[in-house]
Amino acid sequence: ASGFIAGADVREFERITDPVRATELAQLGQQVCARLAGLPFPSVAVIHGFCLGGGLELALACTYRLAREDSATRLGLPEVRLGIHPGFAGSVRLPPLVGDLAALDMMLTGRTVSAREARRLGLVDEIVPERHLLHAAETFLKSGKPRRKAPWYRQVPGWKPLRTLVVRLFAPRVRRKAPPDHYPAPWRVLDLWRERATEEQEAQSLGELLVSRSSRNLVHVFLLGEELKRRGKSQAHGVEHVHVIGAGVMGADIAIWAALKGFRVSLQDQKPEILARAMKKAHGFFKSKLKEPRAVQEAMDRFMPDLEGHGLKRADLVIEAIVEQVEPKRELFRLVEQKVRPQTLLATNTSSIPLEEIGAALKDPSRLVGLHFFNPVAQMQLVEIVRGAQSSEESLARARAFTGAIERLPLDVKSSPGFLVNRILMPYLIEAVKLVEEGVGITTIDQAATEFGMPMGPIELADSVGLDICLSVAEELSEPLHMEVPDKLRELVGQGHLGRKTGQGFYRYNARGRRESPPPDKTAADIPITERLVLRLLNEAMACLRAGVVADADAVDAGMVYGTGFAPFLGGPMSYIDSLGVTGISHSLHRLSQEYGPRFKPDAGWSQPELLQRHRLSSNPP
Repeated sequence: ASGFIAGADVREFERITDPVRATELAQLGQQVCARLAGLPFPSVAVIHGFCLGGGLELALACTYRLAREDSATRLGLPEVRLGIHPGFAGSVRLPPLVGDLAALDMMLTGRTVSAREARRLGLVDEIVPERHLLHAAETFLKSGKPRRKAPWYRQVPGWKPLRTLVVRLFAPRVRRKAPPDHYPAPWRVLDLWRERATEEQEAQSLGELLVSRSSRNLVHVFLLGEELKRRGKSQAHGVEHVHVIGAGVMGADIAIWAALKGFRVSLQDQKPEILARAMKKAHGFFKSKLKEPRAVQEAMDRFMPDLEGHGLKRADLVIEAIVEQVEPKRELFRLVEQKVRPQTLLATNTSSIPLEEIGAALKDPSRLVGLHFFNPVAQMQLVEIVRGAQSSEESLARARAFTGAIERLPLDVKSSPGFLVNRILMPYLIEAVKLVEEGVGITTIDQAATEFGMPMGPIELADSVGLDICLSVAEELSEPLHMEVPDKLRELVGQGHLGRKTGQGFYRYNARGRRESPPPDKTAADIPITERLVLRLLNEAMACLRAGVVADADAVDAGMVYGTGFAPFLGGPMSYIDSLGVTGISHSLHRLSQEYGPRFKPDAGWSQPELLQRHRLSSNPP
């Protein structure tokens, strides 16, 4: 029911450690596809739902491909996201079918395409409704039509004199997304295409990549994500109407995303101009995502501005997304509880405040959970499901199920200051600001982080989140985590320089929100920038694990990769610790604590190696 073929069982990849064995398995797959392609009569693949990876490579071996015409049908070669590339002759068969540039784009990005786009590309011969699929298949088999080939002009980039030039044109774009030292797979795709590699060369390359550190860690990250998806689908949520209070950036984005995913949503705010801005933003977002005018209108019909809060009476789920302060949140929930139905689930989007403090005014705190989304909501997959001391199992299960229904990944965390992601991230950001105070250039700091593998440097990240929000969270965590708030952060916020949203933070931004390049800086070469940034992060990750903020090491990895983009090729902080060794990191922290102060003091968890045991997200949430 889920589709044609969704690809390989990725869990098998973890059991393959020999590149020769991996190559043999790829060759076996090629032989099966070759037998299909070599049949003395025509064959047709009738595709519905998922047709991915090896599934699409099998379909490519058929004479014809037909796809069901609906939004659920998706085709693609996503292997690059697992640190490998097609291995069943996909890199050989795809370019002649769709053209060289389209084939490279599909293999390098791993993106999936709809049935309609597949038809436009020439990936499928025709798209038809479900009821006509088998009849259309029979018609094609009897037609005697030759196999489809891309028109000549799409094959021009593959001419031998042009191939090296095409690779040069692709290289900068690939390098921005996938540096070759961290992600070798897309570079192998370019090499195979440029050399017009044979199936044997494709299989050998795949065998080498499948056992590489990068692929191992990307598979680890993928399986963590799949486990979180499974949790989000395990129970019913009973939510049809969502009421969001607070139409600022986060509240509006949560409401817009829920409406996009089919829920009726009412968005409440005290100021009509803020609601109007949210409505305008919603229309633009739906237009960009849904394309079809009718679909856009249907989404707008589900999305209602609600100045007076009338939606509270009908809401199955209320999400609070107001200012990050305890008293306003507490008072709001006291009023909300009086207006909603007994079965309504209450959720806060707080990023750092323990639920016990927020729920103190509730008569029934068991219905309160945390639904902590990350900014930007449309891009960040993780949602922290925060368990308060009095949160009921039923409320938590409904929160997980709702998160899965809006296609986000639910991660169970214990209610504690900063929860998981912000608690680990804040010492890393603060260390970056301390480096600025010491005179280290902001571009040097950010470059050190991106070269390590972070998607964005800590200084630019702070500007993007908003320095006022960073300061608020830092102050919230400063006492419980014994963390010093840098004066530079207070100074910039005091001056109204809040980052990208005000046009200036640590960096300056133009009217379009694009970062302007600062003057070149002269930073002393002997400052261990990367070591200081990364070890603050790893030390706090170990502290979270020791304190039971999450159930196990895998949960830390999932939270930091899907919540912050922490270098996926390293597998997450705890996988990175595994690769380096606990003893070496602990000694480095001791050395830095002697040089830079007690903030680098190794956490007690470093002396408890049993914490690092892997359970693939324990079934016992914190």
